[in-house]
Amino acid sequence: MKNVILFLFFSHTVWGGTAFRGTTSQNLPFLQDTLRVSVRHALTKQSIPGATILLVGTSIGAATDTAGFTQMHLPPVGPYRLRISAVGFESAHHTLITPGNDTLQILLEPSEEALDEITVSSTRSGRSVADEPTRIEVIDAEELDEKANMQPANIAVILRESPGIQVQQTSVTSANATFRIQGLDGRYTQLLQDGLPLYSGFSSGLSLMQVPPLNLKQVELVKGCQSTLYGSGAIAGLVNLVTKEPTRERDLSFLINGTSALGLDLNAYYAQRNEKVGLTFYATRNLQRVYDVNNDQFSDLPQTARTTIQPKFFWYPSPTTTVSAGVIWVNEHRTGGYVPTIRSETSTGYTEANDSRRLATQFRLEKRFSNDAVLTIKNSYSRFRRAIILPDYSFDGLQQSSFSEVSYFKHQKKADWIAGLNLWTDTFWKEDPANSSSSFVIYRQNIVGMFLQNTLTLSEQFSLETGLRADAVTTRVSLATGSSRPKLFLLPRFSLLYRAADHWTSRLGGGLGYKAPTIFTEDAERLSFRNVNLGSINGDQTESSMGLNWDINYRTELGDKTTLSINQLFFYTQLNRLTVLTPEGARYTFRTANGHLSTRGFETNVRLVYHDIHGFLGYSFIDTQRQYDNLTGMIPLTAKHRLYFTTLYETDRLKTGFEAFYSGTQQRTNGTTTPAYWTLGYMIERKWSFGQHTKGSIFINFENFLDVRQSRFEPLVSGTVTQPIFVTDIYAPTDGRIINGGIKLKL
Repeated sequence: MKNVILFLFFSHTVWGGTAFRGTTSQNLPFLQDTLRVSVRHALTKQSIPGATILLVGTSIGAATDTAGFTQMHLPPVGPYRLRISAVGFESAHHTLITPGNDTLQILLEPSEEALDEITVSSTRSGRSVADEPTRIEVIDAEELDEKANMQPANIAVILRESPGIQVQQTSVTSANATFRIQGLDGRYTQLLQDGLPLYSGFSSGLSLMQVPPLNLKQVELVKGCQSTLYGSGAIAGLVNLVTKEPTRERDLSFLINGTSALGLDLNAYYAQRNEKVGLTFYATRNLQRVYDVNNDQFSDLPQTARTTIQPKFFWYPSPTTTVSAGVIWVNEHRTGGYVPTIRSETSTGYTEANDSRRLATQFRLEKRFSNDAVLTIKNSYSRFRRAIILPDYSFDGLQQSSFSEVSYFKHQKKADWIAGLNLWTDTFWKEDPANSSSSFVIYRQNIVGMFLQNTLTLSEQFSLETGLRADAVTTRVSLATGSSRPKLFLLPRFSLLYRAADHWTSRLGGGLGYKAPTIFTEDAERLSFRNVNLGSINGDQTESSMGLNWDINYRTELGDKTTLSINQLFFYTQLNRLTVLTPEGARYTFRTANGHLSTRGFETNVRLVYHDIHGFLGYSFIDTQRQYDNLTGMIPLTAKHRLYFTTLYETDRLKTGFEAFYSGTQQRTNGTTTPAYWTLGYMIERKWSFGQHTKGSIFINFENFLDVRQSRFEPLVSGTVTQPIFVTDIYAPTDGRIINGGIKLKL
């Protein structure tokens, strides 16, 4: 729980509130001044009910109501010494000489025993998970730390083990992958970092593999249409990676990890701030030697060398203003294919290389005002260059994109408002194969958007969040002819929270969405964009959607240290005007399909905490149906049934956990079905400390220790070493059993 600002307002008028005790005129006949109080979260402006303000030495006091407001009367002569208290915070004292008209701000520091309250940033309302009308799943720092033991090089394992999310590998040799939410392709989900889009378009096939998790504070998952705030592409949902911020206590940590699959990860993180400035610095070096687990002489894990550097600077010119600016630089060389060729570079054989460089910048200015308002200005710029190199073909492209936004947040007693204006720009260049020193523009896309969102507290039982967005989309394709006139999209959405009882809540939400035209699809990625007519995409090929989510949540305490929570989610999404890639002669073209696609199903999540034992059970049922171009049945490579089970035992010195993952049968592109399979994993970590602080740990993880892999069900490659034929339908792990272990240090 973060700091709280106490706003004190002085006037001579009586304002409604909750009396604490002893504030009647009979007890204090000479009262003249009235103190009006609003207790709120320092950053999010969320109200804090039940905070108490006491005039030391008297019985004069008050407690804030459910809206975070109250009043108390003051004697006519000062000075006044106030004590401010709230559950989970250290008590604070402040002395007033005389009442004034200026706002007095008091920061309450959280106590060591304070319970963590997760505040989400994706919806920008500043509410906690429990009070947010939009359904949000949060993977907190503790769980991220556990997942980092399994795979510190990227975030794929974090998303793979969330019900309703499927990590889909798109290449046998290079291990490129994307992710799907509720059965929909990855292009329908936005991957954000601190609310800024950095990993879309040409980089989407590598994004999961290039984002290390060790500088993350939490990961926020929103499933379903979220187009009010985030516009194009947030049809299936969004994943927001929230990075850590510096604190006054220095954070210097290191992680070294090695794997049985010949991998090595080196990570370092530093963060600290003082009164005016702060800094975070994150650097990683990830190395992977080519790995062939099934001895077919072709890589199951590519040879990879990646360097990531992320410095971020913070400036605090005043207690109500924060400015941050950061840079993300990633350089990666990834080569898969015929193992002898990769190792010696002398023998002849098929190889597939992906060389990529990412340079991204982030800027954010946040100004908080005394009238419970926040002005936010943010910008990101991304330059991503990637070369796909095959023996007789190459595809070299450069994507430059930017995002700029100005938004204004206003908190009122019963409602929160946010309004904003943003601009997306996206340009893609392709190198001219006839002249490697020149390139030409494939497309330019600009999106201008305006949005308005309101979160209204209707009563103690109901909260309603509504939003409306208007986007003007302009797409120009250099290789195509046709209109480039802007297209306007109006996107309404709603989310209703119902607090049925102390232990029961329910949320109902829905809205409209759209996806601007793009050449970066899973089908095109599988082909490495070979023989794809890039000029066949045009501004008229905009996809649209409608979606609905409904969930029921139950949470109770069964004992002193036992809690049980159950969440049941139902969902439905329909996609219209799908952009599909179809063969036309020797080439593939993009066109708009005739019909629609729908995905429906449910997710069940059960979490039980008993003392130091945590148990989680997640099940998803996903039914995706194609009803376009005379195609029917499920979308290929989408499991209808998925089950995830994990247990974790954690003390001050020991952390150990077991997980089991089940994937049901899937449909191949040729109509046949794949076998179902289980994967099992086990992790143990031993910590050591000096005094009250943990200084390090050593861990070992057994991932997929039953060695389940697709090559046990069928060959992954046929043909010759120079002209191999690879399996295109990847439905199971290709790397098999991997044991990794390492050491963490915190100095």
